[in-house]
Amino acid sequence: MSRLELRDVQKDFSGVKVLQGIDLRGGAGEVLAVVGANGAGKSTLIKILSGALPMSAGQMWMDGAQVDLRSPHDAHDLGIRTVYQEMSLVPELSVTENLLMGAFPVRFGMIDWGAAHAQAEDVLHRVGFGSIHPRTKAKRLSVARQQMVEIAKALVSEPRVLVLDEPSAVLAGSDLEALFALVRQLRERGVLVIYVSHRLAEVLDLATSIVVIKDGQVIETTEPAKTSEQELIRLMAGRRLEQIYPERRGAPGDVLFAVDALGRPGQFADISFRLRAGEVVGLFGLVGSGRSELARCIFGAEPAESGFSSPAEAIRAGLALVTEDRARSGLVLGMTVRDNISMTTWRSNDWSPLIDAQSQKRDVARMVEQLDIRPAHCASMQAVHLSGGNQQKVVLAKWLLTGPRVLLLDEPTRGVDMATRVDIYRTIDALARQGLAILLISSDLTEVIGATDRILVMNQGRITGELRSAHATEDQVLTLAIKGASGMS
Repeated sequence: MSRLELRDVQKDFSGVKVLQGIDLRGGAGEVLAVVGANGAGKSTLIKILSGALPMSAGQMWMDGAQVDLRSPHDAHDLGIRTVYQEMSLVPELSVTENLLMGAFPVRFGMIDWGAAHAQAEDVLHRVGFGSIHPRTKAKRLSVARQQMVEIAKALVSEPRVLVLDEPSAVLAGSDLEALFALVRQLRERGVLVIYVSHRLAEVLDLATSIVVIKDGQVIETTEPAKTSEQELIRLMAGRRLEQIYPERRGAPGDVLFAVDALGRPGQFADISFRLRAGEVVGLFGLVGSGRSELARCIFGAEPAESGFSSPAEAIRAGLALVTEDRARSGLVLGMTVRDNISMTTWRSNDWSPLIDAQSQKRDVARMVEQLDIRPAHCASMQAVHLSGGNQQKVVLAKWLLTGPRVLLLDEPTRGVDMATRVDIYRTIDALARQGLAILLISSDLTEVIGATDRILVMNQGRITGELRSAHATEDQVLTLAIKGASGMS
């Protein structure tokens, strides 16, 4: 008997079919992976499983009984927990408050904070994330650590079905291993884990079965032993991707941007590097290394000991920053694609203080075509309705419209399928060949080696080494990333 089964599940929005008859089943103690290109319907499927969206047609069964999810509360009552790719933590609350919200231990009619913090600490240790302090405010955590708290939150009460949406997208090193160990532990405890990921190597390693979705339909159900990364990519994209990364570029040009002995107390210190025209420089570091904090300080979004005083000053100097969290700091999800793309370049006619609508439409149409943002006629759509990969392209388009000379990309392919990744890599390569200097910050070792010309590695707030990408190995990069923590010299 299946723990969870979907039969002919359909979903349409205003007459447009997004899911066209999804059938899948998973048993207790299984890891059911769901893969598909951006826009395939995975996000809609996840929302149906969580009770956030009603299905237009079809049936859902749990343990042999048909169920009707009308709300997330119904899903919770059935033991279904969902960890979304986009964070839902309350930034001003502590880790403990976010973990135990609605279920605090009470003593004499009041919250027993000592017991609450102890319970939160126990949960974090139990799921392998014990390095997170329960009293820390969520907003003080890196995106990776916020992701860990999101996962721990779903496991405070024992779920029967756990849906993980791109859980590893911002994790690396020991944090990634802790996630994999947790998934295997849940499987041993009889939990059905529905694992949605674009990282196909880990899908093949963790899953007991794999469902491939394309255009709202299941086109293949297979097992890891019977398929490969290349075959999954072919099924997802409808074509083979013979080459993931562009050819290596020639020698870079003049220095366009320099950082000298930059520091911010408690986060990083003595950071120095150069970015040259036509060069893509990778920046790799494990969680807590200070890589994202460095990017925000360079851009003037956070204060540092020197440098730009504000993002406006950085933009005037020719910098642009694509942040790691597109939903919170890259997009205004309730605004249209047109307004999101043009917000950094809104301008008026000479004779009117109003926005020049014709220029705005023309610029946005050009960027939608250049970056192949889908659907093609998406300018009037709210950004929230786009897939994750197309949202990322909108963020990139917004900054390219400013005409930057230096582009800072923080996790630009987070939660993006392989076909869309290839599009982004080709865009990065084209921009470098046009003379831009690019800093690519990534927790993906394969990406940071394959898509760059040289690599800077950070550990505990300092740059611990530099490698030429063409000759670097993953072992070399990881050794530099853990060098300070391991006491190596």
